[in-house]
Amino acid sequence: MQARIYISAAHKSSGKTTLSIGLSAAFSRKGLTVQCFKKGPDYIDPKWLEKATQRPCYNLDFHTMAHKEITDLFASYSRGADFSLIEGNKGLYDGVDIQGLDSNAALVKLLAAPVILVIDCSGITRGVAPLLQGYEKFDTDLQIAGVILNKVASERHEQKLRAVVEYYTDIPVLGVVRKNPDLEIKERHLGLIPSNEEGKAEKIISTLAKIVSTDIDLDTILEIGTRVQKLPYEDSALNLDKKARVRIGIFRDAAFGFYYPDDLESLQKQGAELVFINALEDKALPEIDGLFIGGGFPETQAEKLAANQTLRNHVKTQIENGLPVYAECGGLMYLTRNIQWAGRSHEMAGVLQADTVMSDRPAGRGYAKLQRLDDALWSNDFSDYPKEVPAHEFHYSRLENIDQPLKFAYKVLRGTGIDGKHDGIVYKNLLASYTHLRDTSRYHWTQHFLEFVRNRNNR
Repeated sequence: MQARIYISAAHKSSGKTTLSIGLSAAFSRKGLTVQCFKKGPDYIDPKWLEKATQRPCYNLDFHTMAHKEITDLFASYSRGADFSLIEGNKGLYDGVDIQGLDSNAALVKLLAAPVILVIDCSGITRGVAPLLQGYEKFDTDLQIAGVILNKVASERHEQKLRAVVEYYTDIPVLGVVRKNPDLEIKERHLGLIPSNEEGKAEKIISTLAKIVSTDIDLDTILEIGTRVQKLPYEDSALNLDKKARVRIGIFRDAAFGFYYPDDLESLQKQGAELVFINALEDKALPEIDGLFIGGGFPETQAEKLAANQTLRNHVKTQIENGLPVYAECGGLMYLTRNIQWAGRSHEMAGVLQADTVMSDRPAGRGYAKLQRLDDALWSNDFSDYPKEVPAHEFHYSRLENIDQPLKFAYKVLRGTGIDGKHDGIVYKNLLASYTHLRDTSRYHWTQHFLEFVRNRNNR
């Protein structure tokens, strides 16, 4: 039946992420197999949802994916699950497109999913009525199946809110959650602290599940989720000829954790053996044919990364010797001379002759569009390379004191990249960029990267 619900809100920071984590964990603890999805480009929330369900969380994103690709991915990964939960981003009607073509509402309609709206009730009582009425009437093709009243101050506050919602709307109240410090997950730049860094993640998730099980009508939510039609779909696996197997190293630890699970799966489907490396502890690279260093928060682990000098030196030596490497954002930062943050500087690999300087404000954040330049490493043998590469970026750092002439893979059509005009530093067989790629029909970057690795290794 592909039972499903869509958790959205009137605006960001309403508490939908913590409640989505709690709901996912609570359903899982009831013995259900729960499959989570996240709207838009995001690495942090999906890691928490993954930890809550013990299943990878997949992103659904209009910027990088075609409509059919979204429905195929959703239906395919929902197969075998008892229940699917999609967590929205920002507010229900928010999006880049003025007509809402890339909004949460558009994704709701594409997936034919009932919406449960999370309302931040801080400082509001009767005013919740016109808010809910407006959300219902703004798009009558949407089904708002219920509301969760969040951050409620007291029993009296709850009584007023329930009375107002019942009197002015037909939307059922599915739960009332009080203000509670136990429902807060620590935040910093870019959002929540990732679960791979938060040492108390299991305890936090268990607490959220307990609160949600007490305060929210789980049985009714499950019943709402079954009021849906089955989505038709086709498996979207790449139909590729079998290629020679290659070993691809992946930095994965407290510093580097920003990877889309389906990107890693795509690498594996195309013959890559993934070899995970802990940049904080491992002293040398294993025997690998290529290396992928994803994003993360290397600045928070900079002292430990700097202390692992033997690995930093080995990475630099291997790159100088021609190892094919792809580095995104945090990976780019690791390959510079140092990371400077909060008045301290920590030495990094020094492959790129530049300093990474952290700021208190975003240097680049949001959707990006890239155009390939002649120096792009992976495109020489591909006639189907797209004219525009969809991407996204989330970084509070910038490169300063660049002491080498730079070759770039991309011209930035939208976004910031390295200098506002270019991104993707090319050095030997290294491509290092601030923007993040997603392997989809609009650009199968994993295919291009692996072919480049095989060509450089004559395999």
